[in-house]
Amino acid sequence: MTISPARRRSTLLASAFLLASPLMTSAQTNSPHPSVEMRAFLHVDVDGAPNAYGPNESKALDYEKHAHVGSKLSGKVVGYLTEKDHRTPVRQGPNDPYPGYYISTTAFYDRSIDNEHDPRRYVDAAKINYLVLGNFGIHNHVKIGDFAAVYSSRTRKSVFAIVGDEGNASGCEGSLALVQSLGYPITDGKEDSVDDTEITIRYFPGSNPNHTFFHTQAKLDAAAKALGLSKQFDEKR
Repeated sequence: MTISPARRRSTLLASAFLLASPLMTSAQTNSPHPSVEMRAFLHVDVDGAPNAYGPNESKALDYEKHAHVGSKLSGKVVGYLTEKDHRTPVRQGPNDPYPGYYISTTAFYDRSIDNEHDPRRYVDAAKINYLVLGNFGIHNHVKIGDFAAVYSSRTRKSVFAIVGDEGNASGCEGSLALVQSLGYPITDGKEDSVDDTEITIRYFPGSNPNHTFFHTQAKLDAAAKALGLSKQFDEKR
């Protein structure tokens, strides 16, 4: 295992990965739902966590620059809601989980919550295992909200996840909760990533057509099991 400085949403690195490490697809016969697989490293995504970004970076889960395209403060804001000027962050109110912190968003959201300024509307990266949808998933008809199973050949752990966000063409990015559930000692989105291609991602395309949202990992796991999805992987990988 190599954990090294995170390389956030880099188009060049995503392209290099796709050229150097062809993605693998395979049908799974031990699940009632069709699936496809890819091998990956994993950047750490904290978007959607109510304490992802804020005025005090020492206490937030990530640096302000990582919420901008190209990890540059001059880049377009993509990690949190902004006012009409597209620069000023919308802050959480006194009754929100982290008053004063920015409202970080994800592509997958709870449709039962109409207020887009409610932090609970988005997938909490610190609590829910989620993946970022990339080109491989798109080409294989994976949708935002679909289920997945993720396995680490280093830690020998496997977990269920959902496709909770977008914005990384390589698809090699997952929530903080995901990398922690896989057994990696990573505590935030600031510096570390799983740098080796030791992760297998199994997508189940079209597995969440009703856009069911989960506020706890336990409910997500229960739903995946109820569908008969498998998170068993070949230990010889």
